[in-house]
Amino acid sequence: MNTPANIHPVSHRLLQRADKEALLGQRACAAWMTGLSGSGKSTIAIALERMLHAAGRFCVVLDGDNVRAGLNNNLGFSEADRTENIRRIAELAKLFVQNGAVVICCFVSPTAAIREQARTIIGTEDFIEVFVDTPLEECERRDVKGLYAKARKGEIKDFTGINAPFEVPASPALRLTTINRSAETAAETLLQFLLPRIQRS
Repeated sequence: MNTPANIHPVSHRLLQRADKEALLGQRACAAWMTGLSGSGKSTIAIALERMLHAAGRFCVVLDGDNVRAGLNNNLGFSEADRTENIRRIAELAKLFVQNGAVVICCFVSPTAAIREQARTIIGTEDFIEVFVDTPLEECERRDVKGLYAKARKGEIKDFTGINAPFEVPASPALRLTTINRSAETAAETLLQFLLPRIQRS
């Protein structure tokens, strides 16, 4: 998207990403966790945040419900609104990455196109796609928010996995399964995957 003629960003005059990364002693990135509702994304993110903090890494968690309660509270779940939801989130994640943070993103982001949009905005080098691979049957069994039951009754339209599709990532950077595995164990796997990536040489 072209910048309107009357908009004049000052980002080139601010301290740059390298300055922030040097201060924090880390390399920034965005771990984008995608998966069905109830797959465990947020629970893994909570555990991962504590692990990164304990390791002396500065991180930020962007979670679907938290963002929709504030920044994106004017958006619904139509295809257009889902696309705009992810666009705004990706722009926010990009700002955090540019300021040296490790960003943990937890969003269903159900289609390849919508995830590619996020990748393009954040930048391919900084975007790490993590597929939280929990089968629909298990997510529906957990139904921690009662959403699947409502979707089955027709009370929620366009609900991913029930009456809207989820496109499984073709080649995620990391695939996490949560069957017979605790959130802490999954978070530890993701931590060990991320640490070499965020370590400054």
